[in-house]
Formats: sequence, C-alpha cells, structure tokens
Amino acid sequence: MELAKGLREIQKLEGHTDKVWSLAWNPVTGVAGIPLSFASCSGDKTVRIWEHNPSSSTSSWDCKAVLDETHTRTVRSCAWSPSGKFLATASFDATTAIWENVGGDYECVSTLEIWADEGDDDDWACVQTLGETNNGHSSTVWALSFNDGGDKMVTCSDDLTLKIWGTDNEKMQSTDDFVPWRHLCTLSGYHDRTIFSVHWSRDNIIASGAADDTIRFFVENDDKDGLVDGPSYKLLLKKEKAHDMDINSVQWSPGEDRILASAADDGTIKIWELTSAG
Repeated sequence: MELAKGLREIQKLEGHTDKVWSLAWNPVTGVAGIPLSFASCSGDKTVRIWEHNPSSSTSSWDCKAVLDETHTRTVRSCAWSPSGKFLATASFDATTAIWENVGGDYECVSTLEIWADEGDDDDWACVQTLGETNNGHSSTVWALSFNDGGDKMVTCSDDLTLKIWGTDNEKMQSTDDFVPWRHLCTLSGYHDRTIFSVHWSRDNIIASGAADDTIRFFVENDDKDGLVDGPSYKLLLKKEKAHDMDINSVQWSPGEDRILASAADDGTIKIWELTSAG
C-alpha cells in the first residue's frame, strides 16, 4: 500500500441549516460507472442525498434530494441497505423512517415507532463486554469500526483515546464457540477533545474526527522495534481546522479512490481525497 502524504479538500457542501450529525455512503455507488452518492442528516430535521457529478467541468458534488416531510426533530443517524435501494433514518422524534429510492426519487415507505420482541428465536446474548477492567475505555464510547478482514475493530471515546481490538478469524470460523476479542493497543495523545467518529478503510487506514476540529489518519506501524508485543499504529497525517466546529462523522467512500466525507457542527460536509503528494 502506498502511504498517503497529503489531504486535499475537494469540495465543501452547504445546505443544512443546523449541525450535521451523520453520513452514510450508498454502498453500491462508486463502482461500474455508478457515481458516488451519500446521505447526510442534521439537526434541521432533514436528510440530504448528495451525488458526484464527474461530467461537470469542476467534477462537483450536487444535492439531488432533500427529505424533509417526515421527521419532526433532529435526524441523528442514517444508514443504507446493502442493496442501496433503501435508506433508514433515525430521529429524536422517536421514529425510524424507511425511504425507497425509485429512480432517484425518495419515498417514505414506512415509519417504525414501536419495536416488540415476538419470540425467543432471535434473542441475542451478550458474550463479552470490552470495558475498563480489560483495557477498555474509561468514558463514553462514541463510535466503532471493523477493518475489512473483520478480525480487528477500532473504538473511539470521550476519554480522548482510540483503541484497537482483535480476534482470531480462523478460529472463529472453525468452531461454534465464541472467540473473545482482546485489546491490542491504545492510541492516545493525538486528539485533545472528544473523539466522536472513527472509520477503517478497505486499505487499512483509520480516520478519526473529533471535537478539536481535526481529522487524523492512522496506519499500522511496520517499522516497530522488537520490544512491542503485537501490532502498533502510527499517525499518518492530520488535518487541523478541518471544520470550524466539532466533527461528528468521518466516513470512507465505497469506491476505489481514497475519498473521505466529514460532517460537523458548523453545518457543512466536506469531501476529501488522500493524495501521494505532500
């Protein structure tokens, strides 16, 4: 993997009139000639759909739809179905809305207000808690992300740290017994305010966004000395003042390029590209 040396801001997207809380890339875009697309949600009670327009003279990002007739309070989270056909949005109004993408038009096809357990067949049991007693965080854990292989996980917290966890994929696939997760390392001293978001890319670059208005990137340290038992991670690069206020979400795109979207309390979304130039 060629390490990135710089971060280029491609475009700042404006339109939301309050904090932008969350981003979600449509997972079927960015491949086979399908333009990259993502959803954003905000304290302005709306969801916006953004799409890359590579054929424009500036290769710009455009707002293709505003979903604004369903939620009555802040929209806190959004997520696409694996098919990219449905978008779910969750709000402080105690509802979850399901939107269907029909030829670029979005229709709210369901609003979920009450969840009920209808039987014991789908019960979930907690098999492990990664807490402070086993090298876990000491305060609120805001986000987590798996690596592409599924054998590592990164978490971020109000305690100003990132923690890397690992499990044994081969053993997990060869037995019905639970294979526990273990703490691998802690990244501290990088952010100086709450870390709200973290996302692990397909090519093993961890992005983090925090209330210090900074985005940082980490990679596994291949040059570690023999004194460290297990993997360690190093800072690849940082972008200070990436936004004017707290960064709430950082998300890698599903396409081949190293494209990252970030969202913040300043009401803006920014599209970034990791570059090989410093």
